[in-house]
Amino acid sequence: MMGGQLAGAGLVMTIVCPLATAIPMSSLHYLNTERLRIAKDEALRAQTALEKANTLLRKLAREDSLTGVLNRATFLDELFLLSKKGYSGGLLFIDLDYFKTINDNYGHATGDAALRRLGTLLKRLTTDNAITGRLGGEEFCVFIKNAEAKYIYQYAEEIREKISLLHIVATDNKNIRITASIGITICKVGFDPERSLLEADEKMYSAKRQGRNLIIA
Repeated sequence: MMGGQLAGAGLVMTIVCPLATAIPMSSLHYLNTERLRIAKDEALRAQTALEKANTLLRKLAREDSLTGVLNRATFLDELFLLSKKGYSGGLLFIDLDYFKTINDNYGHATGDAALRRLGTLLKRLTTDNAITGRLGGEEFCVFIKNAEAKYIYQYAEEIREKISLLHIVATDNKNIRITASIGITICKVGFDPERSLLEADEKMYSAKRQGRNLIIA
């Protein structure tokens, strides 16, 4: 550019130096790019794993581990929230009949199998307008939102009938039939969840006193 000429060693240097520096610089750039890509992939995998773990933790925090329905705390929270939001509906208190006898005669593994089957059944029968939870032991509750009394009773009767059709296979391969007693309380707008649970519980025990495998509403 200044009018000089490139020759001899100067010419060689103008050719060799760029080539000599380009190769290692390109290699270094490629290496850094590859490291960055691997780091991004690892970060993405870690984020995905964390999201899955958080989803699982939220699910475990809400669900009963044995039956898959809402656990006691979550069901009660949902019930109080529905009351505050102005929902009405029907509260079903469901208790398996002679459950202690099943545990005593066939073992707790058979009892757990009965609870799992009941949980699966209730989840299948629970629609978008209802919530289902296990209060503890063999006690379950279902709340049906904004439903008429006739529909609530029909819903409870379907549950009672389908429970009576369940067959549980004991550890000795014996088939066991189970039944449930159900108490129903009709909840008006602004209902008291604790009082409604108590009333439904009392009606469930009334069903047991009258022979079990019954609905008292």
